[in-house]
Amino acid sequence: MSAVPVDRAVPAPGGGPGPAAASAPPSVWPASALPAPGGDITVAGVSLTGLAERYGTPTYVLDEDEVRARARAWRRALPDAEIVYAAKAFLCRAVVDWIEEEGLGLDVCSAGELELAAARGFPPERIVLHGNAKSPDDLRTALRLGVGRIVIDAESEIAGLAARVEGPGPQQVMIRVLPGIDAGGHRKIRTGAEGQKFGLSIAEGDAEDAVSRILGRPQLELVGLHCHLGSQITTPEPYARAVRRLVAFLARIRDRYGIALRELDLGGGFAVAYRPGDPAPAPVAYARRIDVELLRACHEFDVPVPRLTLEPGRSIVAPAGVALYRVLSVKRSAGRVFVAVDGGMSDNPRPALYGARYAVRLIGRAAQAPTHEATVVGRHCEAGDVLAEAVELPRDVRPGDVLAVPASGAYHVSMASGYNATRRPPVVAVAGEGRSRLLVRRENVEDLLRRDVGL
Repeated sequence: MSAVPVDRAVPAPGGGPGPAAASAPPSVWPASALPAPGGDITVAGVSLTGLAERYGTPTYVLDEDEVRARARAWRRALPDAEIVYAAKAFLCRAVVDWIEEEGLGLDVCSAGELELAAARGFPPERIVLHGNAKSPDDLRTALRLGVGRIVIDAESEIAGLAARVEGPGPQQVMIRVLPGIDAGGHRKIRTGAEGQKFGLSIAEGDAEDAVSRILGRPQLELVGLHCHLGSQITTPEPYARAVRRLVAFLARIRDRYGIALRELDLGGGFAVAYRPGDPAPAPVAYARRIDVELLRACHEFDVPVPRLTLEPGRSIVAPAGVALYRVLSVKRSAGRVFVAVDGGMSDNPRPALYGARYAVRLIGRAAQAPTHEATVVGRHCEAGDVLAEAVELPRDVRPGDVLAVPASGAYHVSMASGYNATRRPPVVAVAGEGRSRLLVRRENVEDLLRRDVGL
């Protein structure tokens, strides 16, 4: 097996990225990952093999310093913008604290995520609530807690939200618009094109109708536009196109209604590297292109430059996570090698949902055998329960071995299920030199039985 990649961006004086930071190939491992004796890997000075022994498998490891560093990188890239962490990537109470301490806002999609934030005293004025189908409970909770902005995603939300606002002042809202841009790593995660369940179309006039309806509701204050193009977007160009179309729409709103909306939220979707060689521009690369286009478009359409908001989630937390599994069986069929582990689509549904691909590494022993191509599969009774295809593993991989999957911090635990009554895995934070602590415990049998009240 090869050594842990060391293709790190070189820091410049003052902690900023060095000259090659924006173009250097990203590593799929946290920056603190180092090879250790006996084939082990340490993250933040903590042995991954040791964590697998202590907490069992599957277990998710999250490098706190990596999360914080990536949050700071976004703030440095756009110092005048509002950076709002997309909680759907992964949220727990500790992450709420890290995000608040690093000065980011929080983007939530449900009453549950709102309550998690409230449990840690997160400033509600720095919270954005959106979602294509907000429940009455979502809206009641948002208004009770006093969230800063609510994103209108459908015309039917306007009257319902206005009726719930009790004052004393209006609730600030934005309109999620469809800019008609097709971008993202898979058709199932492309959300900015026409014909989506998300947002209101600019081209078909729905967004402009929503503007008129909101302006007729004194309980609501329209402050800006919101869009989200998709996920795993590997180039800044779609964002530049979205800026131009949204600024043109701002000019149309000004001309028709005589108001200048002061905020523009471009959402998230910034790509991360799941395998060596995957494109994943640094925050500064996105920021430069967006800034240039925003100034150019505002000058051309003669509108005031709005305050920009971005919502990175995956790009902050995914590269900070490593999933640990234990091999249960190895079998060969029709010329293929299948390595089955004790997790699967119940803790990482992404490969089954939209073909996500990962790197995998054996840890805990120094393999002597040459490698061959293998498919890492889960334990569930589904042919689509595949965690990683066409990965190189030693020919002597065997039951009991521990496998590590980097870039696992986003959309794994947050999308985990109880399929086959498996228990959702724990999340362990590592930080500094050799410190670890449990953030989210493993579900146990009592948790499963407590919810089953039908006797």
